[in-house]
Amino acid sequence: MTLPDPNPTVALALAEDVGGGDLTAALIPEDAQAEATVVSREPAVLCGTAWFDAVFHQLDPRIHIEWRAADGDRIEPDQLLCTLHGPARALLTGERTALNFLQALSGVATLARRYADLVAGTGATILDTRKTLPGLRLAQKYAVRCGGCQNHRIGLFDAVLIKENHIMAAGSITNAITTARRLHPGVTVEVEVENRVELEEALAARPDIVMLDNFDLATLAEAVRITAKRVKLEASGNVTTTTVRAIAETGVDYISVGGLTKDVRAVDLSMRFKTR
Repeated sequence: MTLPDPNPTVALALAEDVGGGDLTAALIPEDAQAEATVVSREPAVLCGTAWFDAVFHQLDPRIHIEWRAADGDRIEPDQLLCTLHGPARALLTGERTALNFLQALSGVATLARRYADLVAGTGATILDTRKTLPGLRLAQKYAVRCGGCQNHRIGLFDAVLIKENHIMAAGSITNAITTARRLHPGVTVEVEVENRVELEEALAARPDIVMLDNFDLATLAEAVRITAKRVKLEASGNVTTTTVRAIAETGVDYISVGGLTKDVRAVDLSMRFKTR
């Protein structure tokens, strides 16, 4: 999978945290060296190693990091994830920022893996959304893929998604889809519908994907039946780890879950230091 460049995001995070300098790390002799290890405190899926590395390499390229696990790996409590050694000041300065990236992205990957496992064997694919933390979209979408789910559109620029307000402004579902085809040939066109009448209109206009917004299970199954694979169907709304399996079993192609990137719970990781 394509790895986003972590350096611009890391540079902003370091500027935010370090500012004019780390006052506390200055208490340590400039020539002091240290070793550190990162261990997991809970079961998880690892993600964010490139961002972790970039933090320390931007602070001091003399820091050496040796990983014992890779992005996408399942990790266990008390597992050694990596070892670091180099200038003590830089290791101390980068600790929090590096762990912030690693814990948050591992949290996304861990939740994505849970959803992917829950729908295994159904044929449905779990998708993320644009409900990402500002500035971390590409990183979070990478984490989703590390966890075994897939990305919806990256932003407003790479696909057309016609929702309720777009339909109101365009005059109808048909007008919106027709205009999208004319303005953006070759681009995926998806339209959101809220009931069977809107679904029938959408099918007649032939989008690539129809998003079924807050359909109950029976209505989802009926939509799958009447669509008869003419277009792809995406279920959206009220999707949780409790409901996702039943939604997948209706036969929809995709299930979008905003919580993959919106409701982030950081994985518990710890960095331990030892002076040399």
